Amino acid sequence: MDTQTFLGILGQHAEKPLVFEYGGKTVAPGYHVTEVMNLTYETMDCGGQANFWRETVVQLQEPSRQDKPEYMRADKFMGIYHRVAASVAVRPDSEIRLEYGDSQTPAIHYHVGSVETGGDAVIVHLSPPGVRCKAADRTAGGNSCCTPEVSNKPIELEVVAKGGCCD
Repeated sequence: MDTQTFLGILGQHAEKPLVFEYGGKTVAPGYHVTEVMNLTYETMDCGGQANFWRETVVQLQEPSRQDKPEYMRADKFMGIYHRVAASVAVRPDSEIRLEYGDSQTPAIHYHVGSVETGGDAVIVHLSPPGVRCKAADRTAGGNSCCTPEVSNKPIELEVVAKGGCCD
């Protein structure tokens, strides 16, 4: 889901508590939004194709013992986001992901799988990321994903400087 769509849904339900669910669990009430990140990826897949995309990642932190066990309202979440967006060039068309981990689960950049708004809360269902072969996705039948052009020409390396720490 892109950032603009997600924020639009929250804006329509600003007074409701915001609940995040992942893998059959719920992020505990009293969580914190600790960081909003604008990430840019420049990659090369196994088929030799360059890839580029952006993501907005909102980091959630589990509550401490001193925090009230109350879910953050959607309008507070949006207020934090907009305060960051005033200083950091986040992109409304980038995918929004939520990073969460606790003492039993490592931090993961979850996808927004779906958002429920019909009840007393906005429930955001988070989906774990998967691994895909982009090259196989591009080919019909996925047979030639890992066959970039190979050269038998030796690679020549040039020694730039001597006298460094690793001589």
